[in-house]
Amino acid sequence: MGVKELDVLFEDNHVLVVNKPAGLLVHGDETGDITLADLAKEYIKHKYNKPGNVFIGVVHRLDRPVSGVVLLAKTSKALARLNELFRSKKTQKTYWAVVHQKPQNEQGTLVHWLVKDSSKNVTKAYTKENKSGLRSELHYKLLSADNGKYLLEVNPITGRPHQIRVQLASMKCTILGDLKYGAAQPLPDKSIALHARQLQFEHPTLKTQITASAPPPATPVWQPFRNML
Repeated sequence: MGVKELDVLFEDNHVLVVNKPAGLLVHGDETGDITLADLAKEYIKHKYNKPGNVFIGVVHRLDRPVSGVVLLAKTSKALARLNELFRSKKTQKTYWAVVHQKPQNEQGTLVHWLVKDSSKNVTKAYTKENKSGLRSELHYKLLSADNGKYLLEVNPITGRPHQIRVQLASMKCTILGDLKYGAAQPLPDKSIALHARQLQFEHPTLKTQITASAPPPATPVWQPFRNML
């Protein structure tokens, strides 16, 4: 993936918002694979002909097999302010998920206590309060159906590791391709059918509201629902 392939949704002197493709890490891990942060630094270096090191701050992350909106900071001041926005839950996140089964209720709120097993990189959801778990909440609603597949819109209230994946799976609505949480088979590109569709946040210096939206991938699993864009 070259510099020119970075899908920029919004940019100014302080922030960079991009549409991350599935399969790309946001931040480095033990694999040493190239990351979205690496690509963003190269993009800025190339676009603005900047010598030396380029600052890019990772504000939040998406799991590797997930696509969609990612907000990056171009200055340390912006990073600190955006981190605080996320900590204080002053952002609005909207995801789309394609699942195997129609939910029993077409819309609702899920509350679980999530416990992450770091050694296996898997999260378990408990319906009753668990002292070692983190309270996790999301709202969902059914948007569309096609040939036995169902498109859900999800608004997470909290931001926990694998939250949407494990909470939807807990009501038997496993995300397509998500083998870790019960999908029967992988998708051809090894992605999962979860996409960060929209992010609303307050600009770190202008204090205006920014809304960034990303279309889902043009892959077969999303094709039936792209008419909703």
